[in-house]
Amino acid sequence: MPFVPVQPEKLSAGVVRQIELLILRGILRPGERLPSERDLAERMGVSRPSLREALAELQAAGLLISRAGAGVFVADVLGSAFSPALVRLFGAHDEAVLDTIAFRRDIEGLAAMRAAEAGSDTDLSVIAANFARMEAAHAGRDAVEEAGLDADFHLSIIEAGHNVIMLHMMRSMYDLLRQGVFYNRQQMFRQRTTRADLLAQHRAINDALQARDGAAARAAVAAHLDFVEAAMLAQRKAERNEAVARQRLEHESRK
Repeated sequence: MPFVPVQPEKLSAGVVRQIELLILRGILRPGERLPSERDLAERMGVSRPSLREALAELQAAGLLISRAGAGVFVADVLGSAFSPALVRLFGAHDEAVLDTIAFRRDIEGLAAMRAAEAGSDTDLSVIAANFARMEAAHAGRDAVEEAGLDADFHLSIIEAGHNVIMLHMMRSMYDLLRQGVFYNRQQMFRQRTTRADLLAQHRAINDALQARDGAAARAAVAAHLDFVEAAMLAQRKAERNEAVARQRLEHESRK
């Protein structure tokens, strides 16, 4: 018979499993501080010794880290997604940059379609709230803030797909985007006409998602990233032309 005796589960094992799932699902994020030991024990309905045992197990597994006098934090579980050497290669060659945009076009288009067709009402509300913050930042003309909210908007679409592998992979990708590894996103948001185009593109994505039109959402993502690719190439060309112009000016000034 396929039955085996049921073993009672230690309370600490239940704590470990719950925190693991919160990290896996992207609810607890890298660098996020956990509540105090007392607060967390009360919320989870366990004794503090059981909680300490669970936290120690999670730290040994590399999912949590303890900082003296500061508390317990979610570890940087994304840190090893790309090696520092590979990150440098990504930023140094246009081939990798263009492949990054193509990769995002495929993955984010699929994620948008899934979010439109299968995301919950709450998922779509989060996406709409992120877009509303983008609109507010656009009015304030803060390029740094707007670029950051752009990443939050796209990541909320990934989260709405409820695929944990895709979530962690793309969260790592967006961490590099925020650092400007692939191209200068903030520079795009400093240009008035480009900023207006980008906002309109994000509005089209959000509108399609809120209408639960998967095909339109995927097409809107593709159109947005086509624009990003063209703008990035134009930016690189302008930078090269400026460098040549400065060389010419310096040469002429020495005659």
